[in-house]
Amino acid sequence: MRNERIGDYLVSQGLLTEDQLRIALEKQKEAGSGKKFGDVVAELGFMNEVKFTQALSNKLNVQYVDLDNYEIDSSAVEKIPEALARKHTVIAIAITGKRLTVATNDPVNFIVLEDIKVSTGMDTRPVLATLSSINKAINKYYNMQSIDDIQAGLEQMGGDLGGPMEDDAESKERVENAPIVKLATTIVENSYRADATDIHIEPFEKYTRIRIRVNGDLIELMNISSAVHSALTTRMKLISGMNIAEKRIPQDGRFTQVVDGTTLDVRVSSLPMVHGEKIVIRILSTGQIALRKITDLGMSEYNYQLFESMLRVPHGVILVTGPTGSGKTTTLYAALGEIAKPHVNVVTVEDPVEKAIDGINQCQVNQKAGMTFAAALRSILRQDPDIVMIGEMRDTETADIGIRAAITGHLVLSTLHTNDAASTVVRLVDMGVAPYMVATSLIGVIAQRLVKRLCPECKKARLSTPEEDELMGIAGQGPIEIYEPGGCTACNNTGYRGRTAIHEIIHCTAKVSQIIAAGGGKEDIEKAAKANGTKLLRDNAAELVKQGISSIDELVRTTFTV
Repeated sequence: MRNERIGDYLVSQGLLTEDQLRIALEKQKEAGSGKKFGDVVAELGFMNEVKFTQALSNKLNVQYVDLDNYEIDSSAVEKIPEALARKHTVIAIAITGKRLTVATNDPVNFIVLEDIKVSTGMDTRPVLATLSSINKAINKYYNMQSIDDIQAGLEQMGGDLGGPMEDDAESKERVENAPIVKLATTIVENSYRADATDIHIEPFEKYTRIRIRVNGDLIELMNISSAVHSALTTRMKLISGMNIAEKRIPQDGRFTQVVDGTTLDVRVSSLPMVHGEKIVIRILSTGQIALRKITDLGMSEYNYQLFESMLRVPHGVILVTGPTGSGKTTTLYAALGEIAKPHVNVVTVEDPVEKAIDGINQCQVNQKAGMTFAAALRSILRQDPDIVMIGEMRDTETADIGIRAAITGHLVLSTLHTNDAASTVVRLVDMGVAPYMVATSLIGVIAQRLVKRLCPECKKARLSTPEEDELMGIAGQGPIEIYEPGGCTACNNTGYRGRTAIHEIIHCTAKVSQIIAAGGGKEDIEKAAKANGTKLLRDNAAELVKQGISSIDELVRTTFTV
């Protein structure tokens, strides 16, 4: 029984079919000797990593541990040096007397266990965990240790790091020392691993606070000594190409950093404050991360059908609207991915280009050189485009050229900052575009927001109140079961894990176009759109609350109006 191959064991347990086993073995053979059977099965989608590891644990009679929900003893972690833990992908999780419990994804590799025994001088007891959870734990625990070491190292070097840095060359040399470089790198690494979109480095009189934005909320990552602040900001400015001698005016820059094999595009912005410069860093994944498909945008089936039919129209304007950070660019890129075929010429003008897409001509705005949205657009229209994407319609000139391009037979995609779909039309008219031109060129408008998803592990059910029923548009229909956030280790005690989008789509049918041409207001357009079948943002958010995907708090936060 112990010599039975894992593939045969999975078939005997009914977890794999004979066909799946054959396909997996062929795939493993193609990949070469370094590829493990479990990785191949997970990649093919036959079993997820957790299921496979649990089956392996039963076969080998080795305990399975879910590291995401396990209280790891940090004194045990320290027993194994970081280099050894990363080399063998293992992490010590508990100490019992003279015995060290070690989580590994390969408990029968006795060479590794012997290596750890020699290094620690302790007996080792292997337990089984998934590869991804071991890597996550290694990054989390060893990084926290390294931050403590870095801070201690910086403090030993004395508080002179906070002093003024007049001489360019001298400050460059001083800041290139290892602890500061490591601190800057570690902050970006930890933030990326926590799924953060932004990092805020904020100076105060006695300390510097570092916060990260996860799922739209700012959470504290760490506090560091204010003596370190000047050196840290200089390091960030140095790698992002800013002038480190200039501390009186705001500056912008960017750099790239590789974390866990993914190249991150990092944008940096500095702003002088009372106690030093505040640095805000935006983390963007580069084109290495696959482009989202429009089916992955979290649209309801109804909205997806509407959006798809809009993308089939050969010429006109499609606008995506919403506040900063609501996923507008992701939606536009997904739309481009859907319509960019080899026989069409797609040109974009963006500020800045957020993701390099293969097969699409992307052009970046450069204000200093006079390359504005309007100037770039004029040139693009002489480049024989079929589809044009404008990063944002910021001014009358850009809006006017974009609308004219649509009327002359191009498909134009763009974004605008408005609160809902109907007010977008009014905004275009306010910007000076004639109502009849908006009416003839507009295909449709998509307004969107991001709402947080409840953590499936710890969400708590309860019955809704009459006020909540009214918010969800089901007043008088009696209480229904809804969920509210709990808090567990899987979601860092926030009660939420990840976000999804809600959409409000207005399709410009003949009736809506007539109202626009006649100079109708927001209410008139909204009324006609609702009669046409448009579901408002609140309707979509209410649907997510009813399904137990999101909470009433999120519905109020994203869609409440007076």
